[in-house]
Amino acid sequence: MTTLRETVVLETLRLILRPRRVEDAEAMFPSFADPDLMTYWSGAPHRSVEDTRADFRRHASDWRAWAVTLRGDDTAIGIVAAGEKRQGDVTELGYFLARAHWGSGIAREAVSDRIFAEGQRKVFADTDPDNAPSRGLLERLGFKQEGYLRAEWKTHIGVRDTTIYGLLSEEWLDRKRNQP
Repeated sequence: MTTLRETVVLETLRLILRPRRVEDAEAMFPSFADPDLMTYWSGAPHRSVEDTRADFRRHASDWRAWAVTLRGDDTAIGIVAAGEKRQGDVTELGYFLARAHWGSGIAREAVSDRIFAEGQRKVFADTDPDNAPSRGLLERLGFKQEGYLRAEWKTHIGVRDTTIYGLLSEEWLDRKRNQP
């Protein structure tokens, strides 16, 4: 069993990513209850804030999660999560952002600050092939599609394929050096 690293506070120009708390369920429940937002999530929309609390508790042992907050407001508007699923500093990345903040660049800012914050050699994500916004975010961040797995997940919307995206630390560093 992999031991989880400490979930440290990360800061960007507009955001503070702090350890997610069970109490963040109240702020995040409207998003987790939204059928459109939850279409490509691994579980069905939540029916109560207690469902969201239970989900946060259940995944506390296998994912480290940050609440995405705006500077000056500690209310969670999203989540970035890291799962140490492989040995050798390879981390799976997950993310979720309230609809009111879509198109603002917050998801990109939150995820990009988190990507290689702890010296990973590779970060990967899997997303439904039909989830164009998620795939677009990964591609804008420099992730490359590495695989397409057929009938990989049994979800609330049926058996789904998945696409695997990966980004190596040296690719990330090269992108950062070459940005204006």
